[in-house]
Amino acid sequence: MRYQGRTQRSRLPFVIAAVILLIAAGAVVYVLYRLNVIPHRMYDGARFGIEPYMSAVDADGDGIDDQMDILQSVRAYLATEPKYKSAYYGGGYPDDGYGVCADVVAFGLLGAGYDLKELVAEDMRKDLDAYGEDRIDSNIDFRRVRNLLVYFRHTAIELTTDLSQIDQWQGGDIVVFKGHIGVVSDMRNFRGVPFVLHHGSPNQIGYEQDILGSRGDIVAHFRIS
Repeated sequence: MRYQGRTQRSRLPFVIAAVILLIAAGAVVYVLYRLNVIPHRMYDGARFGIEPYMSAVDADGDGIDDQMDILQSVRAYLATEPKYKSAYYGGGYPDDGYGVCADVVAFGLLGAGYDLKELVAEDMRKDLDAYGEDRIDSNIDFRRVRNLLVYFRHTAIELTTDLSQIDQWQGGDIVVFKGHIGVVSDMRNFRGVPFVLHHGSPNQIGYEQDILGSRGDIVAHFRIS
């Protein structure tokens, strides 16, 4: 009996070590999942009984409504795999394979017939004080998140930031975070919360990520009217 007791006690450190190892591994997996290093499974809206929103407007007359046009144009831009770098461009739009978060929105809208460079400059000329800028520089103003927040509040439909209202979030919508911006995907996580198409840093893994419910800094949610 004493021999068996000693054996059991000798195994105890190994059992404790195994438990600690499993907990540590689980914590690592959880962190990697939250950081979107481990891919999240995607579902379309039909799984949750959500019909895709269709805009009544087709700004560029290409036969695709604005909502879908924006979404498709964003995907086309991100398919070029732009690298992350903040820089000034004489023509406004990056033309060297680099870009920042605002460029995802800018190129998405450009493909649907909306030139944010000119539109933001026009709105700034009407109400420069609202933007908190001293002067207008159309080559960079439309690539600043703070300016886009003002512009969309002036011109777009502002929608809920409540993620429990999953049917109110549609692919092609625009979501503004604190210091960041992206376009809502038409793909969703297992709760029905949409993924976001965005470009946030040089270290970002993938352009379509499940971040809406984890960032905690949603500022606004818009739909082009």
